[in-house]
Amino acid sequence: MENQDHLTQYSIPQLLRWRMQKTPDKVALREKEFGRWRSYTWHEYYEKVRVTALGLAKIGMSRDDKLALIGDNIPEMLFVAIGIQALGGISAGIYQTSLPDEIAGILDYLDVSIVFCDDQEQVDKLVEVRDKLPKVRKVIYEDPRGMRSYQSDDWFMDLDELYRLGEADVGTAADTFEAMVDQGEPDDVCHLCLTSGTTGLPKGSMMTHRNYINMGVQITKVDPLEPEDEYLSFLPFAWIGEQMNSFGVAMATGISINFPEAVETAMEDLKEIGPHFMFGAPRIYETIRSQIWLKIDESYWLNRKLYNYFIRIGERAAGYRMQGKAMPPLLAFQAWLGRQMMFRPLINQIGLLRLRRAYTGGAALGPELFTFYQAIGVNLKQIYGQTEITGIAYMHRDGDICSDTVGKPLPETECKISEAGEILSRSPSVTKGYYKLDDKTEELLEGDWLHSGDAGYIDDSGHLVVIDRVSDVMHNAKGEMFSPMFLENRLKFSPYIKEAVIFGDQQPYVSALINIDPIVVGKWAEDRGISYTTFMDLSAKPEVAELVCDEVSGINTNAEKAHFRIHRMAILYKLLDMDDGELTKTGKIRRKFVMEKYEDLYTALYDPAVSEKQVAAQFQYQDGQTTSVETTIKFYTMDN
Repeated sequence: MENQDHLTQYSIPQLLRWRMQKTPDKVALREKEFGRWRSYTWHEYYEKVRVTALGLAKIGMSRDDKLALIGDNIPEMLFVAIGIQALGGISAGIYQTSLPDEIAGILDYLDVSIVFCDDQEQVDKLVEVRDKLPKVRKVIYEDPRGMRSYQSDDWFMDLDELYRLGEADVGTAADTFEAMVDQGEPDDVCHLCLTSGTTGLPKGSMMTHRNYINMGVQITKVDPLEPEDEYLSFLPFAWIGEQMNSFGVAMATGISINFPEAVETAMEDLKEIGPHFMFGAPRIYETIRSQIWLKIDESYWLNRKLYNYFIRIGERAAGYRMQGKAMPPLLAFQAWLGRQMMFRPLINQIGLLRLRRAYTGGAALGPELFTFYQAIGVNLKQIYGQTEITGIAYMHRDGDICSDTVGKPLPETECKISEAGEILSRSPSVTKGYYKLDDKTEELLEGDWLHSGDAGYIDDSGHLVVIDRVSDVMHNAKGEMFSPMFLENRLKFSPYIKEAVIFGDQQPYVSALINIDPIVVGKWAEDRGISYTTFMDLSAKPEVAELVCDEVSGINTNAEKAHFRIHRMAILYKLLDMDDGELTKTGKIRRKFVMEKYEDLYTALYDPAVSEKQVAAQFQYQDGQTTSVETTIKFYTMDN
């Protein structure tokens, strides 16, 4: 692959123009709509951005103006984002799961004047808080269904109308548009990316064109991509991981981005595309693994026997492959046979047959999950970074994969560990800081190093090991240190456990609140004739409690140190949910919030005399209505 370092001298609109000139007829974007795939070439992509930019200029948008995007991933999201960037303006992504008041606060903080929404659901959220949006001059929507009642209000605009305004100026303002694109500088702020908000309200990280493009260039130095490669865009556009691929990797390499018909159909559409690389949060891979286990569990007994035999062979082979070592001839043959007979058809069913590399980030992943995917022939690798360094700073290399680490720094990335044990990084992909938060920016970039807020160390092989958030590392009553995230990941490798929250700071022992996996445990219960009605009912079954206790006991048996063992636990009656504030938008646990919300359960975990407790379970429906249900939570003490 040719050297791409020169691409970091472009802005994103300039790089789009360069791609258009180099390969005008190659497919850049592909979208599934009404069951059919529609393509955009690089030339069509650039023309859509040009028309969008001219339309935005016509309604008064100019340099440094802010435009927010809310909705599912569609090509129009990129047309509008890069369109405002071409004018010298700044785009911003907001999670489509955000609630109205949350959106209002973010739009006000970011000084947004135009909002782009994909459908009525997102527009209705803005209507609900319209009186709190004095800075918002117009709301542009892509899907006109359900929007008839808004068409007489000039606060709203159909995207097609914006296109018409831009098309009317294409002939007369073509040179003006190119001049605006030429004015862009690589170090201009082009996008405000919201942090995950693990410890509070999200902050707007000021990302530059160079941040994104440099990331795309450096990643592909480690893992080269071909222009013919395919990528499926199903991560939220508001997340840095998706922007990294859409703005950075795709522009730097010329690969094609594919947009699923809907979030719900993403895994089905993935089968049709057969992507060459994949990027996802741990939950994606945990879900796929559960689906694989269910397929095996439901298959004939011979298939199950063959799977159990070859998965053990695959795990042994994965140990050699991950370390870049040659396998013994017999093991190599057995691994090849297992791949041909069992794993190749299996991964073909889920659309991963053409996959050369899969990446996971956003949260730590249990070591066992790496071995599982490597065993079935999926080259899963860990990456580590944060919003403020454009998503990735460290990643595994092929043949140098250690499941307990996050790999080595990317090219042009420096790393060091502070005296307090905090991971510090330096790279051309580091943000300029937080929008309108100078004090937070000084803390973030103190000493010309990016302060991650994570504790870690560099091992003897040069790999970075991440322990936990500096603020989340806990010490028990004896002063012994442990990482709750590490223990949570160990628990979540069990197919029956979907989520876990570990406690124990300044306490005599470690305890846990556990969510069962409703799909896997539900199937387990059905196979044993255990009837249930709801998730709450299933969670309260004594047979399920016995199952989970056995899983926790197994993890305790393998604990490296005695104080890592879980002494008390309870099974939570509801799934932790981002809409209830228990998880961030990227699926991370908001531990302090969970502890405060379930304070009565937390207290009972540290009172050995309490074996059960009556609680009023609060549930909120999508229409805002709430209901309360009485249930009994049982507490279990493990034999350590």
